[in-house]
Amino acid sequence: MSDNKTLMIIDDSKVSRMMIKAIIVDKIPDINILEAGDGQEALELAEGKDINYFSVDYNMPNMDGIEFITQMREKRPDAKFTLLTANIQQATHEKAEQIGAKCVNKPINETCINTMLEHFNA
Repeated sequence: MSDNKTLMIIDDSKVSRMMIKAIIVDKIPDINILEAGDGQEALELAEGKDINYFSVDYNMPNMDGIEFITQMREKRPDAKFTLLTANIQQATHEKAEQIGAKCVNKPINETCINTMLEHFNA
């Protein structure tokens, strides 16, 4: 998954972004990582950039993860998206699947991130 691939981590929690980044950089040291605090910021930051993978929190202010993925999917149909969520309701998982995202349950830990990376490599 390296070869100058770029991952954007979108989460309103700075601690969550730091944890996700630390686990990924430990596994893939040469990956480029961008960070955004919410979906709106991520849309702006992604403009004109070649981003391969998106780690998206579900519950964020301004724009939730489902809305962000729906909008970004139109701009980056070839990118892979993972929705990280503490929401274990089946409806949320189904909604993620309908928009082409892999839903991965939090908490953020090595198992959660490994599941996300497996999706990105699939």
